[in-house]
Amino acid sequence: MSTQEQRKKFPHVYVVLLTIVVICAILTYIVPAGEYERVEAPDGRMVVDPVSYTRTESNPIPPFGILEAIPKGMVDVASIIFFIFIVGGAFGVVEATGAFEGAINNITSSMKGRERWIIPIVMFIFSLGGGIFGMAEETLPFIPIMVSLAVSLGFDSLVGAGMVLTGAGAGFSGAFLNPFTVGVAQGVAGLPTFSGLAFRIVMYVVMVTATILWMIRYSDKVKKDPTRSLMYELDKKRDEADTHKEMREFLPRDRWILLIVLATIVMLVVGVIAFGWYIQEIAALFLGMAIVVSIVGGLGFNGFGEELVNGMANMAGGALVVGFARAILVVLSDGMILDTILHATSNLVSQLPSSLTAVGMYVFQVLLNFLIPSGSGQAAVSIPIMAPLADLVGVTRQTAVVAFQLGDGISNIFTPTSGYFIAGLALAKIPYDRWARWILPLISLQYALGAVFVIAANLIHLGPF
Repeated sequence: MSTQEQRKKFPHVYVVLLTIVVICAILTYIVPAGEYERVEAPDGRMVVDPVSYTRTESNPIPPFGILEAIPKGMVDVASIIFFIFIVGGAFGVVEATGAFEGAINNITSSMKGRERWIIPIVMFIFSLGGGIFGMAEETLPFIPIMVSLAVSLGFDSLVGAGMVLTGAGAGFSGAFLNPFTVGVAQGVAGLPTFSGLAFRIVMYVVMVTATILWMIRYSDKVKKDPTRSLMYELDKKRDEADTHKEMREFLPRDRWILLIVLATIVMLVVGVIAFGWYIQEIAALFLGMAIVVSIVGGLGFNGFGEELVNGMANMAGGALVVGFARAILVVLSDGMILDTILHATSNLVSQLPSSLTAVGMYVFQVLLNFLIPSGSGQAAVSIPIMAPLADLVGVTRQTAVVAFQLGDGISNIFTPTSGYFIAGLALAKIPYDRWARWILPLISLQYALGAVFVIAANLIHLGPF
């Protein structure tokens, strides 16, 4: 089955979300209405009072209310939506300068004769992209280059596509500064932006190291015996002209652009830790970075505007899905059944050890990601439920965010509902079934590591709360 046919088998994420909204609206006619009181915690946060649940008058959502929930959801999370647009547009400007491409090409061309080292270096670079700014769609231009390079060096197309996709994917799942997942989820949960940084750096290092070692082990096996590759016959027929792309030269200005990006990241960390920056300040920082990069990169004023818009356009689907996802919470809240669901769920898990509760949250996020592959969209759906649930069952909200982050990130290069991933396979000319058979052992390993980190976060009461 082709990747296009495979993709058509699965409903679009917007269809999935609208279906969930309709189901939730129907539930408002069935599930008893109820609510908890919210009280102020000693640190000033509003939290659920676990013993205050009471039944209230039913408030079912009418058909037109279902439609109204979408724009209401958009308004509720407008700051997050526009944050995603601005940051996505800023990195669109950086991408347009070709600095990232030039850096990768420079490294790979200088490593000829030392092919084995290309794999960890390239994967580490892409993992930084995933860990720092949620690199996903931005990986696509590099896939044909890496596939052509890997095949020419005696590996296979799985190694070529895998260096890009698994590298960025490992960084994404163990992200320490990703504004689209960690930043959004912590914002929804009411946590300080990028809190728990040290724990996430450890997650990132372990996830990336395990993935690189797995890839090196496989590449050595294929290098020694090419017939052991699942792509052996297809790679033999591969037309190099179709996958070859002229290697872009690494220009002196590219160094300056990469230094500007690095300086922006340093300023981001300092701003968040020392000055308590949040979405508005971070968005402004990245907008400023885009302006400086466009000047250094020679894009000009019009070029800056065009590439900023292009970058925003590429993020439109992922940004607006946050609003669609928020509509689920609007329906549950307006229908007065959200607290009833929380009450029933907390009663169900209250008898379990808290470590198992945390793992249950992780499993929930894993399954949800197959329906909602957008990280920011999944945060908008699940964190409003998981955060107060964590309060009720004695799990820290930071642990709930860690469960979300890992559950969301790991399967992005496995689930057929992930649009950029399916597009990447199409560019690499790798059938989905071959990729799935190849990647499943790595995904299983990452899921196991994710469970360990969720349990660890719970055991140490990862905070601040």
